[in-house]
Amino acid sequence: MIEPFFDYLRTRLTVTETQLSQLEPLLKVKQVKKGQILLRVGEVCQYTSFVLSGCLRSYVIDTKGREHIIQFAPENWWISEQISLYKKEPAMYFIDAIEDTSFLSMDPSFLESLYRIVPEARPFMDQALINSLRSFQKRLVSQLSESGEQRYLAFIRTYPTLALRLPLWMIASYLGLTPESLSRIRKELAGR
Repeated sequence: MIEPFFDYLRTRLTVTETQLSQLEPLLKVKQVKKGQILLRVGEVCQYTSFVLSGCLRSYVIDTKGREHIIQFAPENWWISEQISLYKKEPAMYFIDAIEDTSFLSMDPSFLESLYRIVPEARPFMDQALINSLRSFQKRLVSQLSESGEQRYLAFIRTYPTLALRLPLWMIASYLGLTPESLSRIRKELAGR
């Protein structure tokens, strides 16, 4: 069950089978059903998740009850509320399962063990955090300055497998569009 994570490490780091066998007992596989909430606004995040199968998402709910999706995390993606996790502050958003999902739950002590067992993992994870920040910044600029069509095409590049797996309203929420606008954009793109 944890082999996808080991494959992920093997393709990004120089890691030995001995190191992987030392990590294995430290990994916690969790399974959640579609719709199950992993983190609520106001709770303190306890772990980072690496998705093995299925899909998780993070989102906020505005004062009118509308959901605004921040991130999708399909297979081989990470998801967490980093500020809450490391600063022990209340979470600003929800994380739940869009599909039945298996994931690895990694608390900060696991990450310290990872760094001890695989020393090159620390700079890799630091870079992953920087990449995550860069991605959020690009997404913010995109939301503020790009057309709906441009945002949809970027979504397809970022999440190529999700366009067929997710309901239209979720993709629209992520893009800051109404489902009707997204449907029109998709129809126009299909006609080209």
